[in-house]
Amino acid sequence: MDIKRTVLWVVFSVSLLFLWDQWQRHNGQPSLFFPGTTQIAPVATGPAGAAAGASASTDVPQASASGAPAASASAVPAVAATDVKGQIITITTDVVKADIDTIGGELKRLELLKQKDTVDSSKNLVLFDSSATRTYLAETGLIGGPFPNHKSLFTALPGVRTLDNGNQVQLVLESTEGGVKLTKTFTFTRGDYSIDVKHTVTNDSGAPVSPSLYLQLVRDGNAPEGEQRFVHTFTGAAVYTDGSKFQKFAFDKIEGGKADHATKADDGWFAIIQHYFVSAFIPQGNSPREIFTKKLATNLYAVGNILPMGTIAPGASATLDARLYSGPEETAVLEKIAPGLTLVKDYGWQKIIAEPIFWLMTQIHKALGNWGWTIIALTVLIKLAFFPLSAASYRSMAKMKLVTPKMTSIRERFKSEPQKMNQAMMELYKTEKINPLGGCLPIVIQIPVFLSLYSVLLSSVEFRNAPWLGWIHDLAAPDPFYILPVLMAVSMFIQTKLNPTPPDPMQAKVMLFMPLIFSVMFFFFPSGLVLYWVTNNVLSIAQQWVITRKMGSAPAKA
Repeated sequence: MDIKRTVLWVVFSVSLLFLWDQWQRHNGQPSLFFPGTTQIAPVATGPAGAAAGASASTDVPQASASGAPAASASAVPAVAATDVKGQIITITTDVVKADIDTIGGELKRLELLKQKDTVDSSKNLVLFDSSATRTYLAETGLIGGPFPNHKSLFTALPGVRTLDNGNQVQLVLESTEGGVKLTKTFTFTRGDYSIDVKHTVTNDSGAPVSPSLYLQLVRDGNAPEGEQRFVHTFTGAAVYTDGSKFQKFAFDKIEGGKADHATKADDGWFAIIQHYFVSAFIPQGNSPREIFTKKLATNLYAVGNILPMGTIAPGASATLDARLYSGPEETAVLEKIAPGLTLVKDYGWQKIIAEPIFWLMTQIHKALGNWGWTIIALTVLIKLAFFPLSAASYRSMAKMKLVTPKMTSIRERFKSEPQKMNQAMMELYKTEKINPLGGCLPIVIQIPVFLSLYSVLLSSVEFRNAPWLGWIHDLAAPDPFYILPVLMAVSMFIQTKLNPTPPDPMQAKVMLFMPLIFSVMFFFFPSGLVLYWVTNNVLSIAQQWVITRKMGSAPAKA
């Protein structure tokens, strides 16, 4: 009976692992077991004559007759990118350092000064970039005529470029084409990852014009550098409207033209999401807009909005404001920026449990001020909440351990008569009042909570660069000295020794090797996750040891 239970649990565990892997692959993440065909792809170069990384040379979106946005070569200025030399203007605040090109007013590099790089912690994280290996840009412009767009040459008005004593710094860019002047005003605020982008269109031509403003985020399809093995997260685009709510899709969906999202709305936002960070364009006001996604080139994708500005009479002006948030996925910040923006931390089906868990963690952190101790305190609270279920499981295992000699005797007596052996086992369970599944059911009930906690610890940027004590300087990174994974293996080994010894010698050896197998995976897990499991195991060992002693069976010696 024990060997059957063990086999069933192994099959069940492996099935869960493969289901998790398939879910990851469904969401556009690389498989744990099967290498993907496009793990890292080169960033496409632009049109003829444009060097790699030169503004990515992306197409200007053009509204088609059907209402769906489509790329149009006729909308791109005839001057090649190499024929016009722009100027890179750097704006520095206390939290960001932004490089904006006067070619198109394109945000082509954004350094987050409060976030450390995943690969090299001595450097700051660069979110937006334009290089031979990475493309991540924010672009805006006008369509509907020969108007300024993200390939036009803009002129920067004089002004302060560094936030010193004030609370805001502005960059104003102007460009005129076809008698229409587009003024872009970028406003950076102290302590804020949001950039206010105001677009003012002035009609200096002699006839009415009806331009549309486009906003788009452009990114290559590569996963962020430094992603940990065995821990894969979503990288892709997302759209939110009040009608259709939150919709996310990986870049391979855009590649195949299968990105399912709303195409028209008068509210909402669009974004590009990666582990811990999001860039979201939020047009201000309830103005009609088209929503588009498209493949620009090999391994290069765009998501954006097209907003009609109406008819502008000669000498008149029209303005559309937008807000660009590019920074960490901090729940307290996101919920103040736009409705539904906190959904970029997508917990999936675990949301109903994960969100209350994260709320509880934030309350604990307010009292303790350290995320490592917060994880430990939360683990203790969850353990207390499930104490009755855990106690029932451990009592069942303790009873099984007490009758193990009798079970071994029955197996020896009826080794050649399986039917009589099963009957004798059932009689023993009935006499001793043991439920063979009594130790399993309480664990199964707790699985959704543990999976939800796993999602919270994996998804929350609050743990990134957050120290605990001693050698742990970043709870989102693996333990640099592998101390916690070793403690994890030791705790699992002790738990194995506290459980009833399997009667089959081969089965017993397999159970002893299980801690070693699992500990290998934990070498690559974020230290915050491993800290949770170590704490949980230590509390489980203490609880199981006490219950086993009370049941009259001293724990076996290792």
